[in-house]
Amino acid sequence: MYAIIDIETTGGSPRHERITEIAIYIFDGENIIKEYSTLVNPERSIPYFITNLTGITNEMVADAPRFYEIARDIVELTEGMTFVAHNARFDYGFIRQEFKNLGYNFSRRLLDTVSLARKLLPGHKSYSLGRLCNDLDIRINGRHRAAGDALATVELLKLLLATEKERGELLSSKARNSMLNPALDTSVIDRLPEEPGVYYFYNKDNKLIYIGKSKNIKNRVLSHLSNNRSKRAMEMKENIVTIDWELTGNELIALLKESEEIKREKPVYNRAQRRTGFQWGIYQYTNNNGYICFEYDSLKDEGNLLSVFTSKERARSELGRLIEKYSLCQKFCGLYSSKGSCFHHQVGLCKGACTGDEVAASYNLRAREAMNAYVFSSENFFMIDRGRNENERSVIKITRGKYCGYGFFDINEMGFGLESVHDSIKASPDNRDIQIIIKSYLKNNRVEKIINF
Repeated sequence: MYAIIDIETTGGSPRHERITEIAIYIFDGENIIKEYSTLVNPERSIPYFITNLTGITNEMVADAPRFYEIARDIVELTEGMTFVAHNARFDYGFIRQEFKNLGYNFSRRLLDTVSLARKLLPGHKSYSLGRLCNDLDIRINGRHRAAGDALATVELLKLLLATEKERGELLSSKARNSMLNPALDTSVIDRLPEEPGVYYFYNKDNKLIYIGKSKNIKNRVLSHLSNNRSKRAMEMKENIVTIDWELTGNELIALLKESEEIKREKPVYNRAQRRTGFQWGIYQYTNNNGYICFEYDSLKDEGNLLSVFTSKERARSELGRLIEKYSLCQKFCGLYSSKGSCFHHQVGLCKGACTGDEVAASYNLRAREAMNAYVFSSENFFMIDRGRNENERSVIKITRGKYCGYGFFDINEMGFGLESVHDSIKASPDNRDIQIIIKSYLKNNRVEKIINF
């Protein structure tokens, strides 16, 4: 049984926006047996551009029920159903967040008609609902309204199910669970959390065979259990008898915990784990004349690593950007090789560090400014981010530029200063991989707070 769902919202972020309309069609694979549709008062103003897209105005939702007033209806309608939507992560994410705001963990099996359409109906230029339905002659009565889009998704799912049946494939869990170890209790799959954390696979002898991390544990574990792409993946899948996990509250703690535990436990299927995507780095050193220099190279254990990159070209490009922004010397950044001056000095863009015309003290001021973008802004600080529940925060401790460990603390204990934060830290080893994880994460993500101490 399927619950085909579509929502309209005040914007694109589940954490900051709200639902304005929801439609649910209960579908048994052949017929709609129940339907539900209502506007929802989002308890905030609807932006003009959203009204322009959906036609839903503030006046229309003023007297509509608030989400908490319809929450029970949604739970009862979807109980035991597979949650189906086009781009399901969007609709599911919003509904889960609305329930999370009410202190309830809404969890359903998930089916995304975008992913299924890409698999069964390859070759379309676009898999957006409007364009795909146009290609398939599925009429949408009320585009960008919950009921119209949900009903079109019902027709799309009906077509996809028929297509899959023709190919002799099954959408049921039997297909997903084929080739799994018969001793694996598959009911654990429905209990897997859709939150950040680390997960563990054990074999029949209760030996740890794999450690992984994910922002969504359930999705990642399901991907392992349906992975038939390689002999090794299928072999691991067949050996999984027990699945365990630990929530971390956010991705960075999951990354650090995974790295530390793989090094300590050395699970057999992690030995061939994919290498980190970061294979190139920018290094810093001081030459014999006292000038700060940079170079790019493949990752190595020695050297003062400033930043990491997925390719040689990206590392080289970043050095080129630093040269332009901070008026650095091409030779001292490893991008120009000659006995004389660099090319930029010849055209007036380099101030002459490569010829001795600019003294090291002057040049190094700009070089250090460039370095500051890649080193911790303070030697001693805490990185505070989301915890495993509303009253908890995670913390990572850096002392003298070195990683000390991580922990969790209750925000209600913060009134007595940082002592409880220090006490919460679980000591962990620092190494090159940990430094890469933290620096690359901070480069691309924001944490809630940095506290110097």
